Amino acid sequence: MSSSTQSRTPQHIDRGRTTGSVLSGLAVGLGCVLFLGGFIWGALIYRPYTVPTDSMAPTIAVGARVLAEKVDGSEIRRGDVVVFQDKTWGDLPMVKRVVGVGGDKIACCSKDGRMTVNGTPVDEPYLQGDGPASPIGFKAKVPTGQLFLLGDHRSDSLDSRVHLSDGHQGSVPRGAVTARVDARAWPIGSVGVMQRPDGFADLPGGTSQPGPIRPITFAVVAGAVLILGGAAYGPIARRKARTRA
Repeated sequence: MSSSTQSRTPQHIDRGRTTGSVLSGLAVGLGCVLFLGGFIWGALIYRPYTVPTDSMAPTIAVGARVLAEKVDGSEIRRGDVVVFQDKTWGDLPMVKRVVGVGGDKIACCSKDGRMTVNGTPVDEPYLQGDGPASPIGFKAKVPTGQLFLLGDHRSDSLDSRVHLSDGHQGSVPRGAVTARVDARAWPIGSVGVMQRPDGFADLPGGTSQPGPIRPITFAVVAGAVLILGGAAYGPIARRKARTRA
């Protein structure tokens, strides 16, 4: 009997099947841990939210779904897109971008059409359109413990500019913030992690860091791949066995 024939004895074949079955079972088990663990981890940290208006376009389109990390208002930095609720602004949660924190002097617009924070012009590449940073001029000094909020679609956003006479220069308390938007989840073409704008990075306090959205996504995707790969072993092995027969 040739060596090639000996290598295909029933004992060798059964041993290979057993090893493959064990490995596929381990893959499915590990995949379940990663997949379910990622979902549970995400559910504890993030909450989904639907943006009802186009005030944050083009960053977030009307009707888009976002994932917002549950954070304390003290963690918010300039440039963050946040979910907040303030009775002065209405009864529903809203999504806007933080452009000023307590002590900041916000003004618009400079000679080149940019918004300034404490006299420093800020680049805002996320804005809708190519015009000035705001179609209407404004000035405000943000009280301590407050946040100044604007939409990215400045010509179609009811934000701190329209609340300048409300008593806090249009700002809201840090405590009004319930979450910080870390990623877009829908529609499919817009899915991705929210980038922190460089325009605020050099200001005191800098910008915030994204939450664990990337490792959570990796865990869920890797888990799904392992589950599908492990589950596919059985049918593939049986097909190969029939081919040999």
